[in-house]
Amino acid sequence: MHKLWLIFAQTTTMVLAALFVVSTLRPELLPWRTQGGVIATIKEAATDGAARAEPRPGSFSEAAQKAMPSVVNVFTSKEVKISSHPLLRDPMFRHFFGDRFESPESRRASSLGSGVIVSAEGYILTNHHVIEAADEIEIALADGRKAKARVIGSDPETDLAVVRVDMEQLPIMTFGHSDNARVGDMVLAIGNPFGVGQTVTMGIISALGRTHLGINTFENFIQTDAAINPGNSGGALVDSSGNLIGINTAIVSRTGGSLGIGFAITASVAKQVMEQIIQTGDVTRGWIGVEVQDLTPELAESFKRPNTNGALIAGVLKGGPADRAGVKPGDIIVEVEGSPVIDSSGMLNLIAALAPGEAANIKVVRNQTEKPIKINVGKRPRPTMPTMPQDQYEDPDALE
Repeated sequence: MHKLWLIFAQTTTMVLAALFVVSTLRPELLPWRTQGGVIATIKEAATDGAARAEPRPGSFSEAAQKAMPSVVNVFTSKEVKISSHPLLRDPMFRHFFGDRFESPESRRASSLGSGVIVSAEGYILTNHHVIEAADEIEIALADGRKAKARVIGSDPETDLAVVRVDMEQLPIMTFGHSDNARVGDMVLAIGNPFGVGQTVTMGIISALGRTHLGINTFENFIQTDAAINPGNSGGALVDSSGNLIGINTAIVSRTGGSLGIGFAITASVAKQVMEQIIQTGDVTRGWIGVEVQDLTPELAESFKRPNTNGALIAGVLKGGPADRAGVKPGDIIVEVEGSPVIDSSGMLNLIAALAPGEAANIKVVRNQTEKPIKINVGKRPRPTMPTMPQDQYEDPDALE
């Protein structure tokens, strides 16, 4: 009996020890062990994961994730001349020392900007001043790929340019409806400020239809307080759905940094210019050969006008389309092809939209009398001088 009790005690001890080890290391193997705690933990984790996947109030991560792959970094370089020391040009110095101090008077200057992929064929929208005079352009995608790009064409008067890369499986930006944008709409600015890498800033549309800024010849800017800094030029301004509504172009700054006043070319203008550049390599606009200015309240009063609507003809190019049609300095253009003229900028845009070679009807006020005039529209000459921002309007992406 003693022996049997000893065997029972040893067996019980071994079973209890085994149960202790199993319950400590692998409790889920015990059939009576409840798994409520584990299941609860799994369910809680799944709930947390689902919450993270749902759109967060006030977050625009989906818009950013949609648009960011289509925004590229644009690296440009060119050969620039370096002025030699004035002493080397002195005849007396050269007489004694000859040309032994001559050195190469050129170096490579580099710059950076941004661009937006708008076509599966590799077309990229950017600013004219980003690629102006560059002899080498490299594009870097958000996924790390890089490629050399070639210029298809540019338009200095809107500061837009189109370059192309030979790459496959490109992420394409969707054009939004910039004409439907409203002041107060949320926007994101995407680009490569200061070369630190792709960056997204958020703001609102501060104003629409900004003109008379002296930045471009043809102006119809979206103003935004989304931070735009050097390197952002040519990048995307997108709406809350991640669609392109503007090409970031310039900032108002006294220091070169963002002060909350940035300007973007509307997507509608960018698309029109891009299509012409891709088709013909250039942009064709109507032209009548006049110099115009806005009507100030004082001028309107002197011309006995009830308001300041219209564009005052300050000068007429001799032999130009307007001169041949009988337009004279002092005339006030109040209508172009049935569209009212509000100011000189509006008149410029209306004339530019006319097809060269066709006749257009304009209406002028002369001696307080309206007079219809038919003009054979000419082709606007390509500007010979850059129309880049000056003074407080800056875009420090230009090559230096």
